[in-house]
Amino acid sequence: MSTPSEGAPVSAAIESPAFRTRNVATAFAGLVLVAGCFARFGLEPEAFIGSFFAVVLLVLSVIDLEHRIIPDRIVLPATAVVLASQLVFFPGQGLEWVLASIGAALFFLLPILVYPQGMGMGDVKLALLMGAALGKVVSVALIIGMVSAVVPGLYLLARHGRSARKMGVPFAPFLALGSVIALFAGEWLLEAYLGVLRS
Repeated sequence: MSTPSEGAPVSAAIESPAFRTRNVATAFAGLVLVAGCFARFGLEPEAFIGSFFAVVLLVLSVIDLEHRIIPDRIVLPATAVVLASQLVFFPGQGLEWVLASIGAALFFLLPILVYPQGMGMGDVKLALLMGAALGKVVSVALIIGMVSAVVPGLYLLARHGRSARKMGVPFAPFLALGSVIALFAGEWLLEAYLGVLRS
C-alpha cells in the first residue's frame, strides 16, 4: 500500500501536471469540508482543527492516489499542529489525544512488523495524525477505512486472481473517508455501537 518518500519524488508528486489539473476539484472539495466543519461545530476550536485536518486528508489522498506516497513533510508537521492545538484548547482531554494517536499508529505498525509488504509506514504516520485529530473515535475511522478498502481489494482479486496480491491499493483515501465520517458522526456511531453491545 502506501509508502512515504522524500525529496524529489515528493516534489514531483506535488508539482506534476496531473496533480495541478486536480486543483479545482480539490479546492472545491476542500471548501465543502471546511464549510461542513463550521456548520457542524460553529465558530469553535473544533471547527478550525477539523477544517485543517480535513484539508490535509484531502491533499494526502490526492497525492496517494496519483503517486502512492504519503509524504513525511506533510503528515508529520500536520500531526504536530493538530496535537498541539488539541492540547492547547482541550487540555483536559490531553491523555485521550496522545493515547489515540499512539494507539492508532501501533494498530498499523504491529502488522507491518509481521508482514512488511502489507502496507507502508506512510499509513502508520497517517494513523498517528488521525488519532491526534479524532481521539477515541479514531476507532470508528479505522474500521470504516479498512472495511471500505475491502471493496477494491475484492475487485482486484476477482479480476486478476492471485496476481492481485502484488498490486498496491492506495490506502489514504479510505482512511480519509473513515476519518471524515468519524469527524462528523463518530461520537454517534461509537455510542450506537456500544449501545448494541450493552443490549
